[in-house]
Amino acid sequence: MSIKVIIIDGHADFRSLLMHHVTTHWPDAIVSAYDPLSAGHLPDEFSGAGNDVVLLGDVQGDRDPLLTLRQFAKTPAFPPIVYFGNDNKLQALAAGASAYFRRDNIRHNAFIVRVSDILRSHQRVSSTDSLFVGDMATGIHPLIRGYRFIKRLAVSEHSALYLAQKDSEDHQVVLKVLRQVPDFSDGLGAFDRFLQEYEMIAELDHPNIVDIYDLGVSDDHAHIAMEYVPGGDLKERIKKGVSEAEAIDYTRQIAGALTQLHSLGILHRDLKPGNIMVRDNGSLALIDFGLAKRMRLEQEITGNGEIFGTPYYMSPEQGHADDVDERSDVYSLGIIFYEMLTGKKPFVGADAMSIIFKHTKSPVPVLPYHLSSHQALINLLLAKRPEDRLQSAQEVLEWL
Repeated sequence: MSIKVIIIDGHADFRSLLMHHVTTHWPDAIVSAYDPLSAGHLPDEFSGAGNDVVLLGDVQGDRDPLLTLRQFAKTPAFPPIVYFGNDNKLQALAAGASAYFRRDNIRHNAFIVRVSDILRSHQRVSSTDSLFVGDMATGIHPLIRGYRFIKRLAVSEHSALYLAQKDSEDHQVVLKVLRQVPDFSDGLGAFDRFLQEYEMIAELDHPNIVDIYDLGVSDDHAHIAMEYVPGGDLKERIKKGVSEAEAIDYTRQIAGALTQLHSLGILHRDLKPGNIMVRDNGSLALIDFGLAKRMRLEQEITGNGEIFGTPYYMSPEQGHADDVDERSDVYSLGIIFYEMLTGKKPFVGADAMSIIFKHTKSPVPVLPYHLSSHQALINLLLAKRPEDRLQSAQEVLEWL
């Protein structure tokens, strides 16, 4: 049975945004919209009958939207109300809202989880209907056919990672799912970057780059099915301690993967231990090319002067939003090599900008005496100016 939703707000674009959030997850939902600015305020006798949930925005013209909320909430048998406002969460919840979201910062996954919980509490959806409900959601999602979901691995504003199994096969895969949700700022850009990511890594064939099995694209979402590496990531491995020999071997493997990437004109731009998986046989697999960029592409997707990446592993030029090339990835590899050898990050600070400043101004760190044989390589990897570094991942391989 289709769910029924009414959206009440005076801003047309906002009504469209909420409608898109709803229908991309529940394609069969029956959604109606009401504009109190053009049609006038709903009368006191409005009961919300026939709707499963009411999405109430705070653009209500000359009337205090909290008064409208209180009017609805005190009406007997009125449907649950999700309220969208700005910095008045406590007042909205006290006035009777079942949930609250800032209208300028609606995260799709969080929205779907909350609305699903509300609908479920009113017995309008089953426990397996929502892709984003719980860490152990199972079943086949109506928008992504052919996979049995095992558990959620991670979730972010634009995408989610799930452990799944393809119906026709017996091995597990990781599904990275992104929804096309316009949010007035980055919805289209994020979706385009996601597709760009697949197009790039689909060309790759290297033992130290994660295997890609499948791509699915529709008008409102896309998904990538990729290799599942159950052994954890290099970040966790470093916490347990990496031997000197392992650090050299891992650096060699990462440099080999970067050589393949760079040969195709691809920069990773977010190289860090959390994006490097460790297989059971000790081999590494680079993952998460969400920030990767073809060097020959124009800047329109990411935007000029916009900083992407993780400050701890970011080259000085990337931290200052200057042009980057493969030598930026070489710098990030140097940071990882140092961390594997010492168990510590070379540059830390109270916030992102202080870390970026240290990448630019602080001297290259000195290794402990027993590791001093690697100091020359560290110097060449972490040189402040790109022209003073090893010029490619291939040169790193040759040095090693």
